[in-house]
Amino acid sequence: MTASHPRHRRALVIPAGMAVATALAFLPNTAATAAPAADEAAVTSAEATPLSYVVNVRGGHGTSAHVKKAIGRAGGTIVTSYDKIGVIVVHSSNPDFAKTVRKVRGVQSAGATRTAPLPSAATADMGTPKVLSAAEVAEAEAAEGQDPLQPLQWDLPAIKADRAHEKSLGSPEVTVAVIDTGVDDTHPDIAPNFDRAASVNCVSGKPDTSEGAWRPGPSESAHGTHVAGEIAAAKNGVGMTGVAPGVKVSGIKVSNPDGFFYTEAVVCGFVWAAEHGVDVTNNSYYTDPWYFNCTNDPDQKALVEAVTRASRYAERKGAVNVAAAGNENYDLAADEITDPVSPNDSTPSDRVVDPSECYDIPTQLPGVVTVAATGAKGLKSSFSNYGRGVVDIAAPGGDSTAYQKPEAPATSGLILGTLPGGKWGYMAGTSMASPHVAGVAALIKSTHPHASPALVKALLYAQADATACADPYDINGDGKADAVCEGPKNRNGFYGWGMTDALDAVTR
Repeated sequence: MTASHPRHRRALVIPAGMAVATALAFLPNTAATAAPAADEAAVTSAEATPLSYVVNVRGGHGTSAHVKKAIGRAGGTIVTSYDKIGVIVVHSSNPDFAKTVRKVRGVQSAGATRTAPLPSAATADMGTPKVLSAAEVAEAEAAEGQDPLQPLQWDLPAIKADRAHEKSLGSPEVTVAVIDTGVDDTHPDIAPNFDRAASVNCVSGKPDTSEGAWRPGPSESAHGTHVAGEIAAAKNGVGMTGVAPGVKVSGIKVSNPDGFFYTEAVVCGFVWAAEHGVDVTNNSYYTDPWYFNCTNDPDQKALVEAVTRASRYAERKGAVNVAAAGNENYDLAADEITDPVSPNDSTPSDRVVDPSECYDIPTQLPGVVTVAATGAKGLKSSFSNYGRGVVDIAAPGGDSTAYQKPEAPATSGLILGTLPGGKWGYMAGTSMASPHVAGVAALIKSTHPHASPALVKALLYAQADATACADPYDINGDGKADAVCEGPKNRNGFYGWGMTDALDAVTR
């Protein structure tokens, strides 16, 4: 999947037989052009490019009349304001809007959330999952007590989730929000566990609570629905089984029809989760259009600040935020990384970034659980990003069967999940690893209902199965190392604290 998360990353696409990485980007699909203010700073040219911005002010207070007037004078129209965290979403056609408003007393940072106009003409390839055929569904033979497709889910025993389910399926009092491309709540494996009250469409940056607004459109990515099933597909005698099949799952749609996850939508998603009782958020994407947001750039700095405020707010309100590490086989602890895909909504170019100053958001933000992917043999997935001190934990995300083939009866090295329209299919990427950890976090919260996010994370790491570095890591067998793992068995760059453990989550 590409955007996934990903952590990043772009939607995970899985052509039959091949694993893909994930990373989502969001872009609103409605054009909104600011009405020019009676001020020389406002741009009135019909050729001006309408963009979306975040303006960050002091949180905990309403937007001051002074700042509101300054935004208007600079040619901006306020879409919505998240006063508790001090983030204002603005549309403007003034190319100097951010530069002008940064000089206003009370404005701490401001920046454009995209480089393409509203609406974007760009299209992100979200990838096509490998859909299970009717014959494959019919031929699946499950043991007593298993859902029909569970034998194909090699990932469940990999984290001892099958054994955990004998003890607990998780509590319906716990909700995991899938901040993603939308969730099809009519799917028979998702409907029994769907939390309508905690679901919303945040694509415009402002919550849309109309019925079904959280669902993906007919031509939109299946990514979010796949993730939701991995977390909480019901153990109901139908289809597959989720990691935490007894908890609730909600859909917070932040990806526009072109597959872009923009800052205003991501901020809206975290704030919505914070204020609607969500216990865990899953974030299998990176915030577009920048793979890495560099704090020495005033626009990108504002995006980092806005998403940081929103994710921290969600954690303060009780949510554990889990995110995918990304699918480019990057060492996120390296001194420098070449980013060839940013900005991905207009004209990207190679740029060398310092990952200590340029962040994949929300993946590398403080407090966020960063998840790397493993394949059916328990090794780091060929595509998974890594990095000592960056990756916190690992979980199954799948890999090409040419590299890591599962034991029978499983046939695919990818991860099985739910798809819109009552279907099931395979995807791969750190986008698929992250929901396994989100599911385990939900099981921990179910076992310890009064645990704070800090305690849930501490238990998540303490219970992980320490996994030593593969040395050398030659995933394709060509005699050359494909990545270098650094660190001890219980805290290294490939697996962090180790493989997530669902059995410990319900027994300890």
